[in-house]
Amino acid sequence: MAIIAPTERPSTRPRLRAGIILLAAAVVAILLNAAVAAVAVAAGAPSGYGPLTPPAYGLFTVLGVGIGWLGWRLVLSRARDPRRTLSVLAPVILVASFIPDILLLMLRFIPGTTMSAAVALMAMHVVVVLVAVPAYMLATRQRTQVRSGSSS
Repeated sequence: MAIIAPTERPSTRPRLRAGIILLAAAVVAILLNAAVAAVAVAAGAPSGYGPLTPPAYGLFTVLGVGIGWLGWRLVLSRARDPRRTLSVLAPVILVASFIPDILLLMLRFIPGTTMSAAVALMAMHVVVVLVAVPAYMLATRQRTQVRSGSSS
């Protein structure tokens, strides 16, 4: 039986809390992206189109939430005003994330690509941002409140 030192508890709880919040965000985003995929298929995207299948959008949704979290942690550690920095970075990164989908639509390097499929993929990026960014704020709420409160 391991004894947990009192100094370990404060750092473990915020990490556990952040992990739970990020997991919940990923699940919510995957469920919303499933709805986006269903709408895309109803709008004419092929039902077996690879990027609109659960394994593909599930994996990329989790990667998006995870990579975004790493980016947010970097912003938190380096930016003078992390929330303001995020309010600029998130839309810029979101728009940049559309580039592969636009290229996909133009070049059709994945067979079966249609306008509805490409638009759905872009909508999935929006879903991830709309779910993940508030989750990042929530996951670091105590830390950012302490940080902003100490600078006043």
